[in-house]
Amino acid sequence: MEVRKVALGAGESYELRLTGRGARGYVWTWQVTGDADAVSVSDVSEAPPPAEVLPGSPLERTYAVRGRWPGGRARIRFAQIRPPYPQEAPYDEFVLEVEVTGGSRAARED
Repeated sequence: MEVRKVALGAGESYELRLTGRGARGYVWTWQVTGDADAVSVSDVSEAPPPAEVLPGSPLERTYAVRGRWPGGRARIRFAQIRPPYPQEAPYDEFVLEVEVTGGSRAARED
């Protein structure tokens, strides 16, 4: 499981791209812990044209993580699961640790 740390100013966004197995029935889900109100997460992926998606091919998903208030720290756990089989362990996981700093500045990776 990969863990990445980023610092965002309040109001700034960080774009995260995750490759998934959507053509095989997997979806990315996320859960925010820590100061959950300090960040917002949204799926901003563009759907590829159906003719370009082959059965079983990987699909990239894009998520926008936005800092909401300074001083907040949140941990976002993304898990790739198959909804019809909730008892199965996730196929893949990714953790994003976010610190929301005061003021606006460019996002940086640690």
